[in-house]
Amino acid sequence: MGRDGAGARERKRHGRHYTPAALAGFLAGRVAARISTSGRVRVLDPACGSGELLFAIKAALADRLPGVPVELVGYDLDPAGLALARQRAAESGIGAEWRKRDFLADCADMPAESFDVVIANPPYVRTQQLGGEAALALRGQFGLRGRIDLTHPFVAALPRLMAPGAVLGLLCANRFLTTKAGANLRRVLLVDLTPVELYDLGDTKLFEAAVLPAVTIAVRGGTWGSCRYVSVYEEGAETTRSREIEGVAGALPAVGAPGSRAECGPAVSAREAPEAVAGRTASVSRGAAEPVGSPAAGDGEPELFAALGGTTDAMVWRQGRRFAVTVGELATEPGAAAASMGWRMSRVGHDDWLRGVAERRWRTFGDLGRIRVGIKTNADKIFIAAHWGDPAAEPELLCDLITHHDLRPWRIVRRRETRVLYPYDLDHPRRRPVDLERYPRTAAYLEQHREVLSARTYLTGAGRQWFEHWVPQRPHLWRMPKMVFPDISDRPRFALDRSGAVVNGDCYWISLSDLGGEARAEELACLMMGVANSSLGVRFYDAVCGNRLYSGRRRWITQYVSRLPVPDPATACAAAIVRLVRELAQDPDPGPAAHGELDELVNRSFAL
Repeated sequence: MGRDGAGARERKRHGRHYTPAALAGFLAGRVAARISTSGRVRVLDPACGSGELLFAIKAALADRLPGVPVELVGYDLDPAGLALARQRAAESGIGAEWRKRDFLADCADMPAESFDVVIANPPYVRTQQLGGEAALALRGQFGLRGRIDLTHPFVAALPRLMAPGAVLGLLCANRFLTTKAGANLRRVLLVDLTPVELYDLGDTKLFEAAVLPAVTIAVRGGTWGSCRYVSVYEEGAETTRSREIEGVAGALPAVGAPGSRAECGPAVSAREAPEAVAGRTASVSRGAAEPVGSPAAGDGEPELFAALGGTTDAMVWRQGRRFAVTVGELATEPGAAAASMGWRMSRVGHDDWLRGVAERRWRTFGDLGRIRVGIKTNADKIFIAAHWGDPAAEPELLCDLITHHDLRPWRIVRRRETRVLYPYDLDHPRRRPVDLERYPRTAAYLEQHREVLSARTYLTGAGRQWFEHWVPQRPHLWRMPKMVFPDISDRPRFALDRSGAVVNGDCYWISLSDLGGEARAEELACLMMGVANSSLGVRFYDAVCGNRLYSGRRRWITQYVSRLPVPDPATACAAAIVRLVRELAQDPDPGPAAHGELDELVNRSFAL
């Protein structure tokens, strides 16, 4: 497919992101390693594109099982892709059956247990691109739940077509590992199949799609054993800091008797002697410090794929970036929760640390307060601006707006005086649109944009007025203090806001009114921010939530943040964390020594 803008838009609309040869070879090799037969091998690719995966599995099986006949069947609706596949097959002398048909329409009539291998990179098309009616029909046809993308029905259709012992090699977005919507795929892989290998390829950018890929190898039948789990992510500064503190955490002594912060804190104050902390963290930093290859040594793909097959952690260079390859096993929750809860990696020693945190945990963030997303207008160009003309709207309806640009750890630093037109009664606990007759300037402004605003038919269809926001949240809570943090960030940036500003939809927030009385609420907020902004918070997120994006960015969304642990606020360590966080919030530029002291306090609060 071409790389022009129109071609890129077309690929995105249909979810067409063809698999590059190196990645196809890796996936095919992992599948072939699981095949052992002396008879023919029938292979299906339900969305074959130009046939790269089928050609790769043909070659891998020829190496693994020389002389065994292999039959290839490829489905796709893209005529250009199929034409290229046919041409390549003819030039290589490879026999294959190319079907220009809709696999999802055909699959119900295909014979059960008719394939020994399924290798697939299904189209990735989200619910909003599918359309509501199409998504509803697919959910009903394939027994899916909630929000889906087109990957879900493709995978749900496959187990019935696989013979006992057949192997699935799946390349798809890694979102399914941790998100609520991913429960559909997790359920298929756990109930109808048995996963045996899992590779979260993270931000390696191994192919053009904007989504981060994962490779799953699963078999039909068999009993649940261990599933190899390997992840690859760029090693950023925040991750390195977390790894360094990880070593310190394991060696920390138990918390002493309640007393002053010094009794609970480090033996040498990090603020007084930062070189002491630096020396300790450096001495326990994880092994494999020297990455395989070098920044200048080609694209690094051979080293990367070799590391994926290794038995120990490794560092590799690829295209001038350093990646951490982490090896473990898939850990799932017992029983029905295995599919509903996101998957995580189990590692020697790591699980003990998680159990220790759980034992010392007093509450979780989700236990203490409701985590809300900010407003979503679905018409930002009309409702949000840094400079409002005069007389665009009545001043009382123009509210200061916090966006992710304004968030630092501990505090809000407004980069631009962005304001939002917020047409709601701020004194009412429920969403109550203002009477536009009382605000003639606002009414005139909105009337200029009525056509665009009225086009949001999903809003009016829900019984709302044409000039409302799609998600306005609870208006009366904006005036109360709140904890705010960005949706996407490479490091935690949990901050306390007392300005009364509205929070934008690129952030989440917790109202201190949910945390109890005024004094207690602020203490709890400081304790929660201390945990969230610490290296322990990052380590816990990566171990339990794990939804990272490119360049070390993480999704700080409700389902993940709600799981962050909070230590008992009655302990000396918790009190010390609260005092330190209040100091950090007043310091315009807290240095690494202050953050090191916080890290040690938080680690001690969860140490056994």
